[in-house]
Formats: sequence, C-alpha cells, structure tokens
Amino acid sequence: MSTSQQPDPRDRPARLTVGVVGAGRVGPALAASLQLAGHRPVAVSGVSDTSRKRAAEMLPDVPLVPPAEVLERAELVLLTVPDDTLPALVEGLAETGSVRPGQLLVHTSGRYGAKVLDPALRAGALPLALHPAMTFTGTPVDVQRLAGCSFGVTAPEELRLAAEALVIEMGGEPEWIAEERRPLYHAALALGANHLVTLVAQSMELLREAGVAAPDRMLGPLLGAALDNALRSGDAALTGPVARGDAGTVAAHVAELRRHAPQTVAGYLAMARATADRALAHGLLKPELAEDLLGVLAGEPGGPPGPDGPGGTNGAEGDAR
Repeated sequence: MSTSQQPDPRDRPARLTVGVVGAGRVGPALAASLQLAGHRPVAVSGVSDTSRKRAAEMLPDVPLVPPAEVLERAELVLLTVPDDTLPALVEGLAETGSVRPGQLLVHTSGRYGAKVLDPALRAGALPLALHPAMTFTGTPVDVQRLAGCSFGVTAPEELRLAAEALVIEMGGEPEWIAEERRPLYHAALALGANHLVTLVAQSMELLREAGVAAPDRMLGPLLGAALDNALRSGDAALTGPVARGDAGTVAAHVAELRRHAPQTVAGYLAMARATADRALAHGLLKPELAEDLLGVLAGEPGGPPGPDGPGGTNGAEGDAR
C-alpha cells in the first residue's frame, strides 16, 4: 500500500494538538505535514531570530511560547533540537514537571533511540524516536519531500502502531531501527548524505578553477547517473581511474590538487583508497595494477608515465569514468 499520499484533513477532524520545541529546519516541516494530515499545531518555541521567522512562515498563526508552555498546550510534542542538546532538554522538562502523563513525546535525532526519553517516560510520557532520513532546507519544499521519505523509528513495542501511524500520516515510510543500532544507522546516513555535499561542493570549486562556467550543469547529469547506478548496482557501478588501476592518472590528479587546491588532497586520497579497496574486493581492480596505484595513494613519489608524460592519459577513456 502506498503511503506517499497524505490524508485529506477534511475527511476527519483534527485528533491531536501538536507542539514544537526547537524551530530549526525539521520541526516546522514535520508539524506542517501533520497539519495536512488533520492534526492541529498549537505552539512552537524558537530561540534565534531565524528560527522564529521560519516558524512564522511555515506555521502561521501558531504562537511562539517557551518550551514548558509548548508541553502544556500540546498532546503531541516534537523535540527537534540538536543531538547534543536533547538529553539535557528532556531531563530539564521532566524535572520541572512540564511533562504530562499520556503525552506523546517525539524526538527526531538520528543518533538517539527512545532511551534518551527515559526521564519523560518516568513522568508518564509516551516516547517515540522518529528520524526522517532527509535533508531539510527550512522552507515549505521540505513538506513535499517527506512524501515517500524513510523514517528511522525506535519506540517501545506497545507504541509501534502509534509510531507507524504518525510516520505514514506525514507521508513517510517507517523503518524500524533497534535501540543499540541507532548510532550506526545515523553514521551511515551522515556518511552518504553529509559527505556528499562536501564532495559536490569541492568538485564544483575545482571545475570553476578549471574554467567551467556552469559546474552545476556539468555535474548534474553525471552525478545523477552515478547515484542511480550506485543505488541499483552497488559496487558494480564503480568506474573511473581508481577502479581501472590508472595509477598515472591518479598521480596527475594528486599533483594538480596539491598545486591548485591542497585542502582537498587528504579527502581525495582517503576516498581513492576506499574505492581501491572496494574495487579490489569485488574483482573490478586487477591485482597486477593495484600495486602502482596503491603506491601513489600511499604518497610514494611519482607515478607510472602515461602517453602524455608522467602521470598522463591518452584520453581514450573519459575522465568521468
């Protein structure tokens, strides 16, 4: 059954009042999505001017109040604060008596499971960890992107149906993550998404340095195809000079990066070593070609001469591969 189509709020009355503690990029988007599903945002808290402006734009007419008052007004509370802030926030709310028995308390941290909400659980709250596996912009487009988005869900077994229902109402797909696996789950997402942004930004800077007027247009089709191939085929999608064992080309890359963008060398070498390891393990990189390549990646001087000189390439195969 598809869960990407959100319910029409006219089909039924609002069932839960919703509050947001932490009007960063995530909280207002989730609250707006729940509003589309028929729930009613009633309070939001934010500290910075940016977060307050964002709340006003995405949740118009919803009052900005202190965190304790958010909990006082709402039956479902979204705790959308930075990971390192979450434990102290939960303890503080529980110690001050802000948490009410039967209140649904939801955090959106990828790092933590439900146990970080134990202080609130002891106060009678119902703890849910619902982490959307999505990057957020802090604009209304985020609500649209939640359609079909996977959520990493961790909750007590007796709250499983409630957790799944909330995710589905936001247009998402629930994916259960064991409590002890949450840090690994989050590391995997950060490795793929956060580091991708850094790689793309570095690539665009280098293309501009090389004289490309519109690096985004050049990279868009290439990266889109690479991502699609990787998701479909995994390691079998590996291409390029490392997977081919073109040590001379890789040496030329390193030399150019040292000359024009030395801050990118460490990242290039680290990713190239990881790529070489995977290519070797999956039979894509021939062992007889790996020695010279790994020598270059280890920082050994020089590289095998190519047809156009040391580290050159004859251009027979496209650099994008």
